[in-house]
Amino acid sequence: MQNFMNMASIEETGRDGVKTPGKSSMPAVSVIVPSYNRAHLLGRALRSVARQTYKDFEVIVVDDGSTDDTEGVVKEFPSLNIRYIRHERNKGEAAARNTGVMAARGEFIAFLDSDDEWLPEKLEKQMAVFAGQSPKVGIVYSDMCEIERNGRRRLWRSPTFMPEDGCFYMKALNYKVYGIGIGSAIVRRECFDKAGLFDERLSYYVDFDFFIRLSRDYYFYHLKEPLINYHVTEDSFRWVTAAHIGSREVILAKYLDDIQKSPETLSLHYWKMGRFLCVHNECTRARPYLLKAIGAYPFNFKAWTFLIISILLPGRLTFRFISRIRRRLKSLLSGAGL
Repeated sequence: MQNFMNMASIEETGRDGVKTPGKSSMPAVSVIVPSYNRAHLLGRALRSVARQTYKDFEVIVVDDGSTDDTEGVVKEFPSLNIRYIRHERNKGEAAARNTGVMAARGEFIAFLDSDDEWLPEKLEKQMAVFAGQSPKVGIVYSDMCEIERNGRRRLWRSPTFMPEDGCFYMKALNYKVYGIGIGSAIVRRECFDKAGLFDERLSYYVDFDFFIRLSRDYYFYHLKEPLINYHVTEDSFRWVTAAHIGSREVILAKYLDDIQKSPETLSLHYWKMGRFLCVHNECTRARPYLLKAIGAYPFNFKAWTFLIISILLPGRLTFRFISRIRRRLKSLLSGAGL
């Protein structure tokens, strides 16, 4: 398990216009904003932090090796007393967050991606929940408003877990925590000591992996209202199949002993890898995963369907059409339109 003491050291800069508060300052919440070449979007995210009705926080911007004027944008917000930390090279999403966590001084930690924005009462509403709950509640998270590039808005309903559900590790392994946005959440700092930091081997599913570990020892609390605007940017569509499958393989290997206790859960993991490869026009690579899904649980009819289609009607458009219809039906059934 990772902890704060054995992680690599970080480089912190306190240049003109980028202030670093004294070590005696102990804010309740540390707001961590990782950014990589998003100077054109970072200002919107920081403005949403400045507008928070809850003011007991510090802001840490982790510049993950940007080549744009990220530092210049930070200097535009002197009132936030931002602590600016720069990686000399790009290390990735998980490493940038870990750098922020290690530098944080707050009892609670919140994350905001540099292309998103919080609603003004986000911190206030979530900290009020923590004030009335047991210390076993390790995370308070909310729904999100997804804003597409064409301006269309829809409600993203996060999976609902409440303290009365207790610890639900086996459900988490079954993808039940998938869809919780880390940007919608506040996490107790102590959770990182017990659950570990973000896994820097992962290019994708960084949040999903962390929530699995968190579910072993802590309760979750879901606020059923959107407290963050999640913007779908061009980066959202940059899927690299090798890194994507590699991340899923890492997660499967990490929890394999427990995943194997449920044949349906094991089958689900293999099917999701096969489905992704089918949608990205790699049916030949997909079939071994689909066969493993069927071998683990023969009644996985989704795996059978994708396997048959991959043989009879292979092609990117076929599977993208299926995925689009599936998403549309899910949206209609959940009443997600805003």
